[in-house]
Amino acid sequence: MIEETITHSCRKCHSSNIVKNGKNAYGNQQYRCKDCGASAVLQPKCAYSQEEKELIIKAYQERPSMRAIERIFGVCRQTLSTWLKKKAADLPELSETLKDKQAQAQASLELDELWSYVGSKKNKVWVWVALDRSTRQVVSYALGDRSHQTCQQLWLNIPEPYRQHTCYTDFWEAYGQVIPSQLHQSVGKETGYTAHIERWYNTLRQHLGRFVRDTLSFSKNIFMHEVCLKLFIHRYNRELLPASSSIFKASFIN
Repeated sequence: MIEETITHSCRKCHSSNIVKNGKNAYGNQQYRCKDCGASAVLQPKCAYSQEEKELIIKAYQERPSMRAIERIFGVCRQTLSTWLKKKAADLPELSETLKDKQAQAQASLELDELWSYVGSKKNKVWVWVALDRSTRQVVSYALGDRSHQTCQQLWLNIPEPYRQHTCYTDFWEAYGQVIPSQLHQSVGKETGYTAHIERWYNTLRQHLGRFVRDTLSFSKNIFMHEVCLKLFIHRYNRELLPASSSIFKASFIN
Protein backbone atom coordinates (compact mmCIF):
# COMPACT_ATOMS: atom_id res chain seq x y z
CA MET A 1 0.00 0.00 0.00
CA ILE A 2 1.30 3.41 -0.94
CA GLU A 3 0.87 6.23 1.56
CA GLU A 4 1.20 9.83 0.51
CA THR A 5 2.25 12.49 3.00
CA ILE A 6 1.40 16.12 2.29
CA THR A 7 3.27 18.84 4.15
CA HIS A 8 1.64 22.25 4.15
CA SER A 9 3.44 25.53 4.62
CA CYS A 10 2.42 29.14 5.21
CA ARG A 11 1.67 30.94 1.96
CA LYS A 12 3.12 34.17 3.36
CA CYS A 13 6.41 33.16 4.99
CA HIS A 14 6.57 29.53 3.78
CA SER A 15 7.06 28.22 7.31
CA SER A 16 5.83 24.72 8.12
CA ASN A 17 5.12 25.73 11.71
CA ILE A 18 1.35 26.03 11.22
CA VAL A 19 -1.69 24.77 13.12
CA LYS A 20 -5.34 24.29 12.21
CA ASN A 21 -7.49 27.31 13.00
CA GLY A 22 -11.10 26.25 12.50
CA LYS A 23 -13.17 26.44 9.33
CA ASN A 24 -14.65 29.40 7.50
CA ALA A 25 -18.29 29.86 6.51
CA TYR A 26 -17.77 27.79 3.37
CA GLY A 27 -16.32 24.77 5.18
CA ASN A 28 -12.69 25.36 4.17
CA GLN A 29 -10.08 24.41 6.75
CA GLN A 30 -8.11 27.43 7.93
CA TYR A 31 -4.65 27.59 9.46
CA ARG A 32 -2.62 29.99 11.54
CA CYS A 33 1.13 30.39 11.16
CA LYS A 34 2.96 30.42 14.51
CA ASP A 35 5.92 32.26 13.00
CA CYS A 36 4.36 35.21 11.16
CA GLY A 37 0.81 35.06 12.56
CA ALA A 38 -0.84 34.87 9.13
CA SER A 39 -4.22 33.19 8.81
CA ALA A 40 -5.60 31.73 5.60
CA VAL A 41 -7.41 28.79 4.05
CA LEU A 42 -5.29 25.64 3.99
CA GLN A 43 -6.63 24.11 0.77
CA PRO A 44 -9.24 26.28 -0.97
CA LYS A 45 -12.00 24.10 -2.38
CA CYS A 46 -12.59 26.41 -5.30
CA ALA A 47 -9.92 28.14 -7.37
CA TYR A 48 -10.93 30.56 -10.13
CA SER A 49 -9.10 31.03 -13.40
CA GLN A 50 -8.44 34.52 -14.75
CA GLU A 51 -11.19 34.03 -17.35
CA GLU A 52 -13.67 33.08 -14.61
CA LYS A 53 -12.67 36.13 -12.56
CA GLU A 54 -13.22 38.44 -15.54
CA LEU A 55 -16.61 36.86 -16.19
CA ILE A 56 -17.70 37.32 -12.57
CA ILE A 57 -16.51 40.95 -12.53
CA LYS A 58 -18.44 41.65 -15.74
CA ALA A 59 -21.51 39.96 -14.27
CA TYR A 60 -21.22 42.21 -11.23
CA GLN A 61 -21.33 45.25 -13.52
CA GLU A 62 -24.77 44.20 -14.79
CA ARG A 63 -26.68 45.38 -11.71
CA PRO A 64 -26.58 42.42 -9.23
CA SER A 65 -25.29 43.08 -5.74
CA MET A 66 -22.23 41.41 -4.27
CA ARG A 67 -24.50 39.10 -2.28
CA ALA A 68 -26.27 38.13 -5.51
CA ILE A 69 -22.92 37.31 -7.13
CA GLU A 70 -22.10 35.26 -4.04
CA ARG A 71 -25.32 33.27 -4.43
CA ILE A 72 -24.95 32.75 -8.20
CA PHE A 73 -21.23 31.98 -8.54
CA GLY A 74 -20.36 30.80 -5.04
CA VAL A 75 -17.56 33.34 -4.64
CA CYS A 76 -17.67 35.20 -1.33
CA ARG A 77 -18.16 38.95 -1.55
CA GLN A 78 -14.88 39.64 0.28
CA THR A 79 -13.04 37.80 -2.49
CA LEU A 80 -14.98 39.70 -5.17
CA SER A 81 -14.11 42.96 -3.42
CA THR A 82 -10.41 42.00 -3.54
CA TRP A 83 -10.66 41.24 -7.27
CA LEU A 84 -12.34 44.59 -7.95
CA LYS A 85 -9.70 46.54 -6.03
CA LYS A 86 -6.85 44.79 -7.83
CA LYS A 87 -8.41 45.30 -11.26
CA ALA A 88 -9.02 48.99 -10.56
CA ALA A 89 -5.42 49.45 -9.38
CA ASP A 90 -4.13 47.95 -12.64
CA LEU A 91 -6.17 50.26 -14.89
CA PRO A 92 -4.34 52.88 -16.99
CA GLU A 93 -5.07 56.58 -16.80
CA LEU A 94 -8.56 57.47 -18.00
CA SER A 95 -7.05 59.75 -20.65
CA GLU A 96 -5.61 56.69 -22.39
CA THR A 97 -9.12 55.51 -23.25
CA LEU A 98 -9.99 58.75 -25.06
CA LYS A 99 -9.67 59.80 -28.70
CA ASP A 100 -6.51 61.28 -30.12
CA LYS A 101 -5.57 64.88 -29.36
CA GLN A 102 -6.68 66.18 -32.76
CA ALA A 103 -10.22 65.02 -32.04
CA GLN A 104 -10.02 66.36 -28.46
CA ALA A 105 -9.27 69.83 -29.78
CA GLN A 106 -12.71 69.93 -31.44
CA ALA A 107 -14.68 68.62 -28.47
CA SER A 108 -17.30 70.28 -26.31
CA LEU A 109 -18.25 68.97 -22.88
CA GLU A 110 -21.30 68.34 -20.75
CA LEU A 111 -20.77 68.55 -16.99
CA ASP A 112 -23.19 67.41 -14.33
CA GLU A 113 -23.30 65.92 -10.84
CA LEU A 114 -25.07 62.81 -9.55
CA TRP A 115 -26.30 62.30 -6.00
CA SER A 116 -25.25 59.07 -4.28
CA TYR A 117 -24.47 57.97 -0.74
CA VAL A 118 -22.10 55.75 1.22
CA GLY A 119 -23.20 53.76 4.28
CA SER A 120 -26.21 55.96 4.97
CA LYS A 121 -28.35 58.38 3.01
CA LYS A 122 -27.20 61.02 5.46
CA ASN A 123 -23.66 60.60 4.10
CA LYS A 124 -24.12 62.11 0.63
CA VAL A 125 -21.41 61.62 -1.98
CA TRP A 126 -21.76 63.56 -5.23
CA VAL A 127 -20.34 62.10 -8.43
CA TRP A 128 -19.20 64.83 -10.84
CA VAL A 129 -18.72 63.81 -14.47
CA ALA A 130 -17.48 65.52 -17.64
CA LEU A 131 -18.70 63.93 -20.88
CA ASP A 132 -17.54 64.53 -24.46
CA ARG A 133 -20.65 65.51 -26.45
CA SER A 134 -19.44 64.06 -29.75
CA THR A 135 -18.03 60.70 -28.61
CA ARG A 136 -20.12 60.22 -25.42
CA GLN A 137 -16.91 59.22 -23.65
CA VAL A 138 -16.36 60.14 -20.01
CA VAL A 139 -13.45 62.59 -19.92
CA SER A 140 -13.07 62.91 -16.15
CA TYR A 141 -14.85 62.40 -12.87
CA ALA A 142 -14.59 63.41 -9.23
CA LEU A 143 -16.21 62.32 -5.96
CA GLY A 144 -16.98 64.57 -3.02
CA ASP A 145 -19.55 67.07 -1.84
CA ARG A 146 -21.46 69.53 -4.00
CA SER A 147 -19.13 72.46 -3.36
CA HIS A 148 -16.95 74.35 -5.81
CA GLN A 149 -13.89 72.54 -4.39
CA THR A 150 -15.09 69.23 -5.86
CA CYS A 151 -16.02 71.01 -9.07
CA GLN A 152 -12.48 72.39 -9.16
CA GLN A 153 -11.13 68.85 -8.77
CA LEU A 154 -13.27 67.72 -11.70
CA TRP A 155 -12.03 70.63 -13.83
CA LEU A 156 -8.37 69.88 -13.06
CA ASN A 157 -8.91 66.20 -13.95
CA ILE A 158 -10.05 67.17 -17.46
CA PRO A 159 -7.19 66.80 -20.01
CA GLU A 160 -5.86 70.14 -21.21
CA PRO A 161 -7.14 69.92 -24.84
CA TYR A 162 -10.71 69.59 -23.57
CA ARG A 163 -10.43 72.66 -21.36
CA GLN A 164 -10.20 74.94 -24.37
CA HIS A 165 -13.79 74.51 -25.54
CA THR A 166 -17.38 75.09 -24.54
CA CYS A 167 -18.71 73.41 -21.39
CA TYR A 168 -22.47 73.00 -20.94
CA THR A 169 -23.81 72.71 -17.40
CA ASP A 170 -26.98 73.29 -15.42
CA PHE A 171 -27.41 76.39 -13.26
CA TRP A 172 -25.58 75.08 -10.20
CA GLU A 173 -23.44 77.99 -8.94
CA ALA A 174 -20.23 75.95 -8.45
CA TYR A 175 -19.70 75.70 -12.21
CA GLY A 176 -19.62 79.46 -12.62
CA GLN A 177 -16.99 79.73 -9.88
CA VAL A 178 -14.64 77.27 -11.58
CA ILE A 179 -15.13 77.24 -15.37
CA PRO A 180 -13.84 80.33 -17.23
CA SER A 181 -16.80 82.50 -18.23
CA GLN A 182 -15.86 82.53 -21.94
CA LEU A 183 -16.16 78.71 -22.02
CA HIS A 184 -19.13 78.22 -19.73
CA GLN A 185 -22.77 78.00 -20.83
CA SER A 186 -25.49 77.37 -18.25
CA VAL A 187 -28.49 75.73 -19.90
CA GLY A 188 -31.80 74.16 -18.90
CA LYS A 189 -32.77 70.56 -19.53
CA GLU A 190 -35.24 71.66 -22.18
CA THR A 191 -32.38 72.76 -24.46
CA GLY A 192 -30.99 69.23 -24.78
CA TYR A 193 -27.39 70.38 -24.29
CA THR A 194 -27.00 68.17 -21.19
CA ALA A 195 -29.17 65.30 -22.43
CA HIS A 196 -26.23 62.99 -23.10
CA ILE A 197 -24.83 63.14 -19.59
CA GLU A 198 -28.29 62.79 -18.06
CA ARG A 199 -28.74 59.67 -20.17
CA TRP A 200 -25.32 58.41 -19.09
CA TYR A 201 -26.41 58.56 -15.46
CA ASN A 202 -29.31 56.24 -16.35
CA THR A 203 -26.77 53.85 -17.89
CA LEU A 204 -24.62 53.99 -14.75
CA ARG A 205 -27.58 53.21 -12.50
CA GLN A 206 -28.70 50.41 -14.78
CA HIS A 207 -25.31 48.67 -14.48
CA LEU A 208 -24.34 49.42 -10.84
CA GLY A 209 -27.03 49.03 -8.20
CA ARG A 210 -25.01 50.98 -5.62
CA PHE A 211 -25.70 54.22 -7.53
CA VAL A 212 -29.48 53.80 -7.54
CA ARG A 213 -31.32 56.18 -5.22
CA ASP A 214 -33.52 53.53 -3.57
CA THR A 215 -31.40 50.40 -3.26
CA LEU A 216 -30.09 47.85 -0.78
CA SER A 217 -26.84 47.56 -2.77
CA PHE A 218 -25.25 50.69 -1.38
CA SER A 219 -21.51 51.17 -0.80
CA LYS A 220 -20.18 50.66 2.71
CA ASN A 221 -17.07 52.81 2.20
CA ILE A 222 -15.98 55.56 -0.17
CA PHE A 223 -13.01 53.55 -1.49
CA MET A 224 -15.19 50.78 -2.95
CA HIS A 225 -17.62 53.43 -4.20
CA GLU A 226 -14.87 54.91 -6.36
CA VAL A 227 -13.39 51.52 -7.33
CA CYS A 228 -16.67 50.37 -8.85
CA LEU A 229 -17.23 53.72 -10.56
CA LYS A 230 -13.71 53.71 -12.02
CA LEU A 231 -14.06 50.17 -13.35
CA PHE A 232 -17.37 50.99 -15.00
CA ILE A 233 -16.13 54.22 -16.62
CA HIS A 234 -13.11 52.47 -18.14
CA ARG A 235 -15.27 49.66 -19.42
CA TYR A 236 -17.80 52.14 -20.79
CA ASN A 237 -15.18 54.17 -22.62
CA ARG A 238 -13.65 51.08 -24.20
CA GLU A 239 -16.60 48.74 -24.74
CA LEU A 240 -20.01 50.31 -24.29
CA LEU A 241 -19.80 52.91 -27.06
CA PRO A 242 -22.13 52.45 -30.05
CA ALA A 243 -20.83 49.97 -32.62
CA SER A 244 -20.88 52.72 -35.26
CA SER A 245 -18.29 54.75 -33.32
CA SER A 246 -14.99 55.24 -35.12
CA ILE A 247 -13.08 55.12 -31.83
CA PHE A 248 -13.84 51.76 -30.28
CA LYS A 249 -16.12 48.95 -31.35
CA ALA A 250 -18.17 47.37 -28.61
CA SER A 251 -16.59 44.11 -27.58
CA PHE A 252 -18.26 42.14 -24.84
CA ILE A 253 -16.07 39.07 -25.34
CA ASN A 254 -12.33 39.49 -24.77
